[in-house]
Amino acid sequence: MTKGKLCISICARSAEELIDEISRAVTLADMIEVRFDCLDPSEIGEAIDRLDHNWKLNSERLLATFRTPDQGGCRDISEKERSEFWLSGNERPFWGADLEEDIREGLFGSRWRNRIVSFHDHLGDQIEVGKVYDRLSRSGASVIKIATTANRITDAIPLWRLLERAKSDNTSLIPIAMGEPGKWTRILGLAHGAYMTYASLSEGGETAPGQLTAEDLLEVYKIKELSPKTEVYGVIAGDTSYSMSPYIQNAAFRSAGMNRVFVPLQVEDVGEFIKLMVRNDTREVNLNFRGFAVTNPHKQAIIEHLDTIDDTAQAIGAVNTVTIEGGRLFGTNTDADGFIKPLEESFGDLRDASVAVIGAGGAARACIYALKRAGAEVSILVRDLSKAKPLADEFKLECLSLSDDAIRSDFEILVNATPLGTLGALENETPMRAKGLKGVKLVYDMTYNPRESRLLREARESGCETLDGLEMLLAQGAVQFEIWTGKPPDLDAMRAAAIKKLTR
Repeated sequence: MTKGKLCISICARSAEELIDEISRAVTLADMIEVRFDCLDPSEIGEAIDRLDHNWKLNSERLLATFRTPDQGGCRDISEKERSEFWLSGNERPFWGADLEEDIREGLFGSRWRNRIVSFHDHLGDQIEVGKVYDRLSRSGASVIKIATTANRITDAIPLWRLLERAKSDNTSLIPIAMGEPGKWTRILGLAHGAYMTYASLSEGGETAPGQLTAEDLLEVYKIKELSPKTEVYGVIAGDTSYSMSPYIQNAAFRSAGMNRVFVPLQVEDVGEFIKLMVRNDTREVNLNFRGFAVTNPHKQAIIEHLDTIDDTAQAIGAVNTVTIEGGRLFGTNTDADGFIKPLEESFGDLRDASVAVIGAGGAARACIYALKRAGAEVSILVRDLSKAKPLADEFKLECLSLSDDAIRSDFEILVNATPLGTLGALENETPMRAKGLKGVKLVYDMTYNPRESRLLREARESGCETLDGLEMLLAQGAVQFEIWTGKPPDLDAMRAAAIKKLTR
């Protein structure tokens, strides 16, 4: 078990709210960061007084922080207010203080028993973190914290490599890459020697970009149980913020008692990621990667970076599963089987069924392959016919222009294989509205988060049967798990984890 600490960061507006949130955090956290810059100035005195008189909360677990806006603080703070806070004898209830590097020891004497000296780059300016480390090392602080913004997943590499220096220097270091592309540093940090990682108490309570909840770090990723020997898997995606794969795969690993973890890997350039973080001869960090799930927009782009792909992936022209064995990368596709099984269970025999597939990307390719194999009559619906023509020619399909108004009346099944409707920026979008779905028997939306997309609501309004993407996610995820482990997964555990996440 790791010696590193989990710190829950609390950002409350009032003393009462602060005490309530700390009371809930104590059951999860090793440390609790009190963000005084979040408090209304009139509440700071009362907050400190209540902390000082509450023996359950004080002394060994509380960390005081008072950030300026340029360091991620929540409000404008004058130098006078800042100096008065650190000089006012507020240290008694606290384990220590997290201080920016411009606050010198002489400002507040030696009253604070433990000091974290921290640096935050919220702009993603690609700071030379080695120089920052050298500078902070001379501060005399108990712990060094460096938090930079990762615009790309590989931006975090120089920061991560500081853990090697810190170990050699016998220095306690907290390296955090902020933002979605840097989430892996928050999950794997403790296993590789980071002194502490930060979490929010609940969703919506994040105090920095990319921060996960304490519950997820402890229960989904099991960060206290990870080590450098833990086998690491992950989902490679253009946007991992909505992905359910970490929840279902980690539930399956946990149920099987395996020393494995599945992490979000938000990747912009898949070639750069494979080169700098995966390939034995070119990688700059070793995270013990053993396999990946691959999703939008990388299912086709990743092929050229693999050593081999199987016949299924070759036929579909897209890869959604990568296995790493002996330094070689093998690709396959489990989307087709995952897609067709729930559809056949819901609709029945697909032979000669008339199906319209919206989209022309990697997900659409898998659907088309599975539908053709099942004997269905398939057409493609797209906004831009020129982009879909190669796919239509390859599979010898009719390619039609997509309109909100209506689709051809003889289509029995409509499949959405685009990201439209997915949680986030596209959540309120739909490729088709109710008035255009008349005559369609079943609408199958491959999106799964949210579970009821706008397209499915439109379909219900039009009187269509509906099928969401959760069962497909579970079916293809189960095949992935078996490919990686050689064993069937606990499907009940996977489903329960997915539903828990989708309904909370």
